[in-house]
Amino acid sequence: MAIDSFPVLSALLQWSPALVAGFGQNILISVVAIALGSVLGLLIGALALSPLGFVARLWVQVFRNAPWLVLIYFTTYVFPFEIHIGSSYVSFPDWVKVTIGLALPASANVAEIFRGAIGSIPSTQWEAARSLAFTRGQLFRSIILPQCFKRMLPPWMNLYAVVTMGTALASLVGVHDVIDTAQIASNTVNMTGFTVVIYLSLLVLFFAYCYPISRLTQHLERRYAFY
Repeated sequence: MAIDSFPVLSALLQWSPALVAGFGQNILISVVAIALGSVLGLLIGALALSPLGFVARLWVQVFRNAPWLVLIYFTTYVFPFEIHIGSSYVSFPDWVKVTIGLALPASANVAEIFRGAIGSIPSTQWEAARSLAFTRGQLFRSIILPQCFKRMLPPWMNLYAVVTMGTALASLVGVHDVIDTAQIASNTVNMTGFTVVIYLSLLVLFFAYCYPISRLTQHLERRYAFY
């Protein structure tokens, strides 16, 4: 079936602002999810170095191996629609629940990234710092953590790109994101050619956002290859 390009492109231009706004929702979810996941992941990674390391290992194994869609459904239905605080009710929107669902596996991956960075530090540096009477806190602040963050940055950025692509699952639980907007547009316009073009446009949107992150990740990997 031939696609009449003029009405298809005209409809795409008409829906473009809504698609961009919907993609903004995806970016918001990804940024908040990676921020929450990073903070929690660093705490879990630090816990792995303590006598309670088995708790961290359990956390990592559970959330690294859990399907993301299952976690999103879990957080969507386990949390209430509203939270009672004092005498008032605060809404708990679905996009926040999805953010938590994505932050959980992100935290497990960040914890593993942190553990790998710590493990990659040569043992001679630990021994040299101890010979200079560095305290454990001074050792981490002055020597270990600065190197760890450099080593963590490329895989962390790659994880962020993966989380961003994972936000495409948000529409399955009612979040009005770019996928949901595309579905509404497709049903409204009701043209086969438009449906093909609009989902192709979504591929372009995600690629345009994630590809520069991938290139920057490769650049950082080369730059810090010998640290």
